[in-house]
Amino acid sequence: MQNPLTNLLNQRHYLVNDGAMGTELDRRGVDTNNSLWSALALTSDPDAVQAVHADYFAAGADIATTNTYQATPQGFAQQGIDHQVSSKIITEAVALAQVARDSATRSQERLVAGSVGPYGAFLADGSEYTGKYQLSPVQYHDFHLMRMRALAAAGVDLFAFETQPNNDEVTALVELLGQEFPDLTAWVSFSISDAHHLADGTPLARAAAALNDNPQIEAVGVNCTNMSMIAPALRVLRRATEKPLIVYPNNGDTYNPSSKTWVTNPHAASFTDLVPEWVTAGAAIIGGCCRTSPTDIATIRVAIDELE
Repeated sequence: MQNPLTNLLNQRHYLVNDGAMGTELDRRGVDTNNSLWSALALTSDPDAVQAVHADYFAAGADIATTNTYQATPQGFAQQGIDHQVSSKIITEAVALAQVARDSATRSQERLVAGSVGPYGAFLADGSEYTGKYQLSPVQYHDFHLMRMRALAAAGVDLFAFETQPNNDEVTALVELLGQEFPDLTAWVSFSISDAHHLADGTPLARAAAALNDNPQIEAVGVNCTNMSMIAPALRVLRRATEKPLIVYPNNGDTYNPSSKTWVTNPHAASFTDLVPEWVTAGAAIIGGCCRTSPTDIATIRVAIDELE
């Protein structure tokens, strides 16, 4: 089993993840107003997806997460796309990130992480922020297996189990990783309701501690949450696990899952100020989630480089 994230951390101490895909596609005029969200662009404008990846690498990202958070065979099927074609689309999503990585000007090694969003993302009703759904372990396995097989076959360096609000689903994903992909690793990034709990109410410390002895989980953290929750969540995580900690919050704006709109926060703190605080609290990998941009990732890169 390879440990690409750990190996890179051993070389550089801190890593920079990329930022939002949907936000950047919207900025380029790409339609994401669909249950597939940013994954719609994999069929409508793949060049734009590759360009977003390239912009993040140019900004200093060490990791690209593939545009597959909401790219599931089940979701594509609802759009009339069969499973064979959807697997090819997911494979192409990986290739877009890989081409952007291989074309980047910075000479350092970079990783492509295969994004595996939660079942709640497929529901497209904001459930990734509540975790209010329940499947059996077998149903979770069946839901995630085809996408993960396509990502693995396309050559991702590791999986990103991200924005995970439901601890039972995380348990099922980790089981599936061990059973079907023994040579690959993953990070797990939770969706939280506050600094101490997953969105479904599971204590964050308990969820993190359960992953501590699993060699296939290379990092644990939180994403797609407000910046203000990152430092306290990191302190909870640092007490619960020895794993490297990964955080990639939103830019400070607030999301309304009912209206699917964002409310701008003009008083949001700067990554310049927050990155040193997060590193002090234990973060080893820092990036951005919704509403962040290559400019934000460049800011994080500068802040990280000043700490090295």
